[in-house]
Amino acid sequence: METEILARIQFAFTIAFHYIYPPMSIGLGLILVIMEGLYLKTGNKVYEQMTRFWIRIFALIFGIGVATGIIMEFEFGTNWATYSKYVGDIFGSALAAEGIFAFALESGFLGILLFGWKRVSPRVHFFSTLMVFLGSAFSAVWIVVANSWQQTPAGFHIVGEGLDARAEVTDFWTMVFNPSSMERLTHVWIGAILAGAFLVLSVNAYYIKKKKFLEIAIPAFKISLVVATLFSIAQFFAGSISAEGVAVNQPAKLATLEGHYDSSSVADMYMFGWVNQQEQKVYGVKIPGGLSFLVHKDFKTPVTGLNAFKTDERPVQVNAVFQVYHIMIAIGMAMIALTIFASYRWWRGKLFETKWLMTIFVWSVLLPQIANQAGWFAAEMGRQPWVVYGLLRTSNALSKTVSANQIVFSLVLFTLVYTTLLILFLYLLNKKIVHGPVDYDEKDAIEEGSRGENPLLNH
Repeated sequence: METEILARIQFAFTIAFHYIYPPMSIGLGLILVIMEGLYLKTGNKVYEQMTRFWIRIFALIFGIGVATGIIMEFEFGTNWATYSKYVGDIFGSALAAEGIFAFALESGFLGILLFGWKRVSPRVHFFSTLMVFLGSAFSAVWIVVANSWQQTPAGFHIVGEGLDARAEVTDFWTMVFNPSSMERLTHVWIGAILAGAFLVLSVNAYYIKKKKFLEIAIPAFKISLVVATLFSIAQFFAGSISAEGVAVNQPAKLATLEGHYDSSSVADMYMFGWVNQQEQKVYGVKIPGGLSFLVHKDFKTPVTGLNAFKTDERPVQVNAVFQVYHIMIAIGMAMIALTIFASYRWWRGKLFETKWLMTIFVWSVLLPQIANQAGWFAAEMGRQPWVVYGLLRTSNALSKTVSANQIVFSLVLFTLVYTTLLILFLYLLNKKIVHGPVDYDEKDAIEEGSRGENPLLNH
């Protein structure tokens, strides 16, 4: 296998594994702010107990996220040295800002969040919770800014030529607010919030099914359901705005996402399908002229197709990009339907009566995770063959000295280490879930009160 493909596989594997955790920490951070805010306002110990429980899980997610993220910085230097040199000034600015304004804020207040319950006042602790959440959200800002610059470069000029060429910042704020950064940031933030909300829904649905810790599980489920419903709907609009931005800034990517080849024809929007790249056709269920309407607000106006671009300036794996993009959309619509239906059942006073609905919510934790991963694969694969859109090809961004055998060896090691970390994470997470959202000295009393029929289930 070619060195370039191996290097891409390795980076895709490491970043995809890492990206399981930061979205959950951002989303869970928001849930913690809401829970502790309710405790501060009402003084109800139920909100305190659920906050304490989810802080423990937040700490676990945060720790694994940091451990899995460090390795990617080394990969830039080992596998992608030319790329690192080319974007070093851009990424250096963004990542320095991330360290100063985001990670320092998050980690600085993390100790108070974890260990400050008996050491600081409730208001100070709530402030720490808020700062940790904002720190995690700000981290996403600078990471997305750096990635969005690769998609839509702005605020720079090129210094040097050939292998010595590099992008240099000429306007920091133009670089930050490049044409795609804000719309993509909104999309990423909402996806992260959904990852946290559905994690809370999943665990509390499990408790409700088992009729355990109901005094805490039911209100926690309702809090996260409100968040999940609002942000599932918001993601529909954020995704639409992001797609409109792709149409303007990356027309080749947009054509790839829908398998659209002919620039002279109306562009359809597919619900699902299969791209036959040899025939340059898509077989599936479609909305005739749907993509034309998205781009031009008219069902009959043609959209630029893949045939308008040179073969070596458009993605090779069109069907793969098409599939992951439509997986993301399908899951997004499923989350909207699920949360709205559950909200309706809540309004009717029958939310917790149907076991099959709680079973779906137990497994629903996978939905935003798969959607987030699919969305990033669509964004990154759809950008190919460019690592910096229109400026630096992926094939030219590789290190000149790294060999295929070296990458294979390190990929095997990373796979073993990351598999071990995943097993450890799942073991510790399961242990915390089984223990439940109470302190050890309170567990027996609450379990006793949660046995049998519980009137909370009817509200």
